[in-house]
Amino acid sequence: MHQFDLKNRTAIITGGAQGFGFDIAKRFLSSGAKVIIWDIDKNELQEASKKLNSSNLSSNLVDVTNFDQVKEVIEEIIKNSNIDILVNNAGITGSTSSLWEYDVKEWNKIVDVNLMGTFNTCKCVVPNMIKNDYGRIVNVASVAGKDGNANASAYSSAKAGAIGLTKSLGKELADKNIAVNAVTPAGAKTRILNQMSKEHVARMLSKVPRGRFLEITEFTSLVCWLSSEENSFSTGAVFDISGGRSTY
Repeated sequence: MHQFDLKNRTAIITGGAQGFGFDIAKRFLSSGAKVIIWDIDKNELQEASKKLNSSNLSSNLVDVTNFDQVKEVIEEIIKNSNIDILVNNAGITGSTSSLWEYDVKEWNKIVDVNLMGTFNTCKCVVPNMIKNDYGRIVNVASVAGKDGNANASAYSSAKAGAIGLTKSLGKELADKNIAVNAVTPAGAKTRILNQMSKEHVARMLSKVPRGRFLEITEFTSLVCWLSSEENSFSTGAVFDISGGRSTY
């Protein structure tokens, strides 16, 4: 396994107590970074902290849809440390349903977490990165944001919005040593699959030419590279990791 150099870097990982976020935190710590995991679930945060068991790890109970809360926590962090890396991983899929039957409140919640949560964190973190002329932002989108998944219009729309946000912000910061990129994974073996119907999961898998779900460690390797100094040129880009599903 390649060893990335993240020494002397401080990273925030939203949704960091489970799934992709937990594995990213684990790999960042082994690469020398100071890691701050955010999650909305207090019990998951406590459990993740015990498992990771590192003096370089801290955590915050944060609802990324609450802009005032995000701003307050960021302001507290930068009193003692710069923020070098931001991984916007917090996300929910919601239920599967046709658009015309979709619950409006649930639609709004899915967009709030997946799109507005990404906007809130970027808005609050970017000024610190500009001040220090260094930053790496990775926004976790989805192939659903590229292809659109039937019966997942809210999730697909929110992830498409996160891709558009990434492209715009990447261009806005292109004259600085700040890289902003998105990753678009296909379905992976995380608990987020439990939010979907068996039929929807089977339909997702049938679209992947490699014939299997993404392994979390495969995803983490890509995020680590994008978060490192080695990624010195790519910005505003979308990095596909879909097993051949979306080859564009």
